[in-house]
Amino acid sequence: MKWLSLSLSLLASSSLCQAFAPSSTLTVLSTKSTTSNNDNNNNSQQLYQSKNDYNVVFRPSPSTNSFDSLKLGTARVHRYSDPNSGLDGGDTEYIMWYHGRDPSLNEASKDLPPLSTGRIGRATSRNGLIWERDEVGSVDADMVGVSMGLNTDSWWGFDTAHVGLGQVLMPMVGPAIRSEGGVYIMYYMGGSFEETQIGLYLEEEKRARVPEDAMIKGMKLRIGAAISQDGVTWGRVEGDDPSGACVVPYDTTDTNVADVSLNGDIPEELYCGWPEVVVNPVDERDQKKAAKDKTRDNFFMYYSTMLKETKEKAIGYATSENGFAWTKQGIVLQPTPGTLDGAGCARCNVIKKATLDAEGFWKEDKNGWIMFYEGVSSEDGKHRILAAESDDLQSWRKIGLVLDVGESGEAWDAKGVGSPHVIRLDDGFFRMYYTGESESGETAIGVAKTLDLSSWVREQAEVTFAFE
Repeated sequence: MKWLSLSLSLLASSSLCQAFAPSSTLTVLSTKSTTSNNDNNNNSQQLYQSKNDYNVVFRPSPSTNSFDSLKLGTARVHRYSDPNSGLDGGDTEYIMWYHGRDPSLNEASKDLPPLSTGRIGRATSRNGLIWERDEVGSVDADMVGVSMGLNTDSWWGFDTAHVGLGQVLMPMVGPAIRSEGGVYIMYYMGGSFEETQIGLYLEEEKRARVPEDAMIKGMKLRIGAAISQDGVTWGRVEGDDPSGACVVPYDTTDTNVADVSLNGDIPEELYCGWPEVVVNPVDERDQKKAAKDKTRDNFFMYYSTMLKETKEKAIGYATSENGFAWTKQGIVLQPTPGTLDGAGCARCNVIKKATLDAEGFWKEDKNGWIMFYEGVSSEDGKHRILAAESDDLQSWRKIGLVLDVGESGEAWDAKGVGSPHVIRLDDGFFRMYYTGESESGETAIGVAKTLDLSSWVREQAEVTFAFE
């Protein structure tokens, strides 16, 4: 199956299947997290940090039996002030959801795209830097240590071959408060064993090198939703599409295209993935009115897609009144030729602009939003983190580069940085979690910090010094 190997390598080199992040020149003697010599204990790990990877906070599991032993991607972090967390010496708890892949999903017989998606896991932390894996996971998952696994109940489902994380929300709760009885909503993407032509995803020059009948499975990504009361065990929410998805690519050749809710004329799409969902806030004076308005766009979803005609990797958006039934609104971000996103825009995170006031409270900009997204350069093919801003969540103005790749070829994130996720801290700083990839293809999750949302520097993880 030489054509399959060639086709997969072309997919990877096309920047379609990558997600990544930069490094600094600080020298660190020794940095580590909780360690273990037991290969089966995958909830703790040695980070082996140096001057090239001092800001790495999470790596693939060292256990060969783990679902995330090969690749990691898309970390989404919640930070809670929770006096009932049970943590000694503090009342702050961090929870991270992420997706990971094990080598079995890369077997040639599965014909799946070379992504980092596979299954979704969970980890916890006291400081957001040293993480402990949940090595038990959900009792309903198809693999130990997995919080959200493959769909084994519905063979026709869109998420039977691999799944990846988009976003986790707790819409009825503030950004740093978790209430008893609150419900989490997870937005994720999935691929099935449905076959599509590899050539559909390649530009003309690369498409000519692949046989017309070359096929790939799991590439027509769709978006779904799941709910949970504890953030560990998830129940899928059946979407309007026959596959169970709530957002699907707009494709006129699809017999179910009539079921796709559209607002106006939008371009055809090849896949929909990496959903980022934002709750559209309501002014206190308008809450009663908004509660009765069944047409209000209470939720905005930004998703990564590839346009069928141009093969451009772009970010589209959809809106919803309830967070489950969505209407596609069009494309909000497309590549700008000759720039750092000239070969594609993907995998974003949208937050409110805010500053910490003199009393220690975060004051949000009423109409100010900022989007951090992954840009692919047409010059060197590397992924970097860029930004755009908006006043209405619909029209976006590009700002430019905020986080570059590693400075040296030995950096853990020299090949690319992406999948950003930003949270607020009590000291007025913002912390960004991002996925980085090395020149050898290894992935990990790192951190960076800023006060102004534009000047980001890599954050030093906890340091311990050994004296011999």
